[in-house]
Amino acid sequence: MFALITDWTRQALPAMLDDLKAVVELETHSYDKAMLVKGLREIRARAVARLGTPDDEILHEGGQHGDILELTYQGTAPGTVLMLCHYDTVWPTGTLRSWPFAVVDDKATGPGVFDMKTGLVQSIWALRGLRELGLPHPSVRYLFNGDEEIGSPASREHIEAAGIDALATLVFEASMDGALKTARKGVGLFNVCATGVEAHAGLDPYAGASAIHALAEVVTTLAAAGSPERGTTVNVGLIGGGTGRNVAAGRATCGVDVRVSDPAEMERIDEVFARLRASDPRVSISSTGEWNRPPMTPNPASQRLFKEAQEVAAGFGWLLDEAAVGGASDGNFVSALGRPVLDGMGAIGDGAHARHEHVLVEHIPDRTALAIGLVSALA
Repeated sequence: MFALITDWTRQALPAMLDDLKAVVELETHSYDKAMLVKGLREIRARAVARLGTPDDEILHEGGQHGDILELTYQGTAPGTVLMLCHYDTVWPTGTLRSWPFAVVDDKATGPGVFDMKTGLVQSIWALRGLRELGLPHPSVRYLFNGDEEIGSPASREHIEAAGIDALATLVFEASMDGALKTARKGVGLFNVCATGVEAHAGLDPYAGASAIHALAEVVTTLAAAGSPERGTTVNVGLIGGGTGRNVAAGRATCGVDVRVSDPAEMERIDEVFARLRASDPRVSISSTGEWNRPPMTPNPASQRLFKEAQEVAAGFGWLLDEAAVGGASDGNFVSALGRPVLDGMGAIGDGAHARHEHVLVEHIPDRTALAIGLVSALA
């Protein structure tokens, strides 16, 4: 069976690349609603062209964000497998003009090719392979969302609902050099604002209370809250404020990204933000924000699912590793509910969110074969 699967996926590679080119050329920036609507419409059309009309279809409105599409195809065995695929990218509309899709020296490049449009294409071809090879398989439910790169504000509830009865959730984000991602950090996104007293820095230097000076103290406190031994990082990635170099700043702000491996760290970090104070009592400090995604920690159901994936990979003659990574995905939501989930089912390559983003074409058939084998094993 394993040889039949890999033979089939290798023969299908040219058609998969055709689909990949078409999907990458759908510019779907997370903040371009019109292009997200167009892109999702085309992705649906391509899925239907490869798989036929779905047995069930639901379109959830995403409001200002990308809409969420669920397509369910009936299987030949009990149960359902949920395949999560986001179609939005971090790349602004127009990026293709200077960076078109291309395949050179076995590398496919283009905006979003690694994160995660190759995985999206592989997920569709996995079901096609199951059908053409006549392999038993549970029903497959696709969820395509267009807001993952900005935290899935519109799609989270639908992701959690779609996987409530799933035998497994497979996230087709890119792999970690071929390893599946079984642990991811949770993410908190926060903003801190310092409000001081404006004054002329030369004529009346002591009348002012600089919000910028106070914010500098806050940044130092936040940076010190990181804990490498606990897997917690705190990054102040944005900062701004003031009206002129000769003015004690009345207002200053910073944007903070927090990553945690241990769910208990969320409470500790919350307390850090709650206790932020300026040494000058005339400056007030306030913070807003929330935990965007909980940590993805290996729950027992996911550990069993990974062992099954390893057994499938062994059937192909491959070693399959697992990895813990700092980035988050929609798999975090599923894992936090104690459900079986495997992430990193997508491409092998490099350069997520960077101009050197690429996938290694030679691995596309094998990654698709892994998905075929795993879904069939769940039958």
